[in-house]
Order: sequence, then structure tokens, then C-alpha cells
Amino acid sequence: MTTSYDTSYGAPVVIHRREGPYGEVVLRRHGELLQIIANGCFLMDTSDGRSERLLVDAALGALDERSGPDVLIGGLGVGFSLAHAAADPRWGRIAVVERERAIIDWHLAGPLAEFSSEALADARTEILEADLVAYVNETSDTYDALCLDIDNGPEWTVTEGNGGLYSRAGLAACARVLRPGGVLAVWSAQPSPDFAKTLRNAGFQRVRTEEIRVARGVPDVVHLGVRPG
Repeated sequence: MTTSYDTSYGAPVVIHRREGPYGEVVLRRHGELLQIIANGCFLMDTSDGRSERLLVDAALGALDERSGPDVLIGGLGVGFSLAHAAADPRWGRIAVVERERAIIDWHLAGPLAEFSSEALADARTEILEADLVAYVNETSDTYDALCLDIDNGPEWTVTEGNGGLYSRAGLAACARVLRPGGVLAVWSAQPSPDFAKTLRNAGFQRVRTEEIRVARGVPDVVHLGVRPG
């Protein structure tokens, strides 16, 4: 999730507000930017997209040679990850899990459509309305890559229920939906040495962290791990 806030635009203006099973979700405009807020927590905006692009590219780059790898993206957000994956012909199936119906609607027939309409029209793309935590525990589908961007990082979750996803048991569930040699890529607003250690303890190999430089503060990162073949 890209987390930025430019005070030069003045006060944000709420465009849509929706109460859902996980609380309140708000879409607001801040100058030229669109922002998503969940239960008062700033999640992401449309200012950049570098983090989302690196998340997808890092996952693809960590894969061994295979034809048309399938990717599961956790979190639709403002659509940057989906759009970037759909723009790359090397991907096969592109599935996106999003639990907030409001966010899906804002992409299908709302202000966020400008960032995702072309990707959503791609025959490879599928939107799955589901909770990612439940999905990785219950689905029979498997993928070559799993890109997670549903929180601000393993240590800064949007909801308390997401915390278990970054535990050893939660990572085992993520590995469950990955094919042998598949890649798990996790976006974080800051490096987490503890999470990298948990990845290794959960059995992932070739664990590493890639940085995304930001204008101020510590860099965003993508944590990567490979399921053993």
C-alpha cells in the first residue's frame, strides 16, 4: 500500500462512505488524489504506484522459468498492482482477492475505474470477493505467486484478524496455495527483520527484502520468500 499525504491540497473531501462487515470504508478526494480509508486508517492513495509495481515485478523476477505463471494478488486497493500485472503478457491467470464490496464497486462503476478498467477487461483477470485470510485456508486453487498488500505491513495490520496471516501458521496457509517453487511477496511500510525470520521458520527459502525509496522516512519494502520445490 502506498501511504502518502500531501498537505498542500487542503482538506480531503469524502466521495463515498460505506459500512461493511469489517467496518467503515471511505473513498475521498484530496486534490488530484483518491484515497482509501478503512476504519479511520489511511491505507493508500493514487499518488505513485511504485510500491505496487515492485511488488508484482519482484514476485515475477523471483520465479523460476515457467510459462504463463498464475498470480494471486491480495488486496485490490486503488488497482495499481492489478493494472501492472495485467500490462505484463508474461502472467497467466491474475486473480485478486478483495473483501470490501465497496472497493470492488468503486472499480467496477466508480472513480477508481480509471485505474483498473483496462485490467478488469483482460480475460486473464478475475476478482474474488473474499477475505484473504479465509481464502488461503479454504481454496483448492493454487498459484505460482502470491502478492500480499492488504495491510500496511506485518506489524501494522488494518484489522486485528489479519495479524495471524503473518505468523508461522498464517504463512503455512499462504504456502498452501503456492505451487512448488512459488513466490510469496509481502508489501510493508517498513522493514521487518522479525517477519523475515518468521518466513524462514515457516519453511520459505531464498528469503530477502527489496527496498522502495520514499521521499521521507524509512523505505517501503517487499519481503520475498520461495516455497521449496
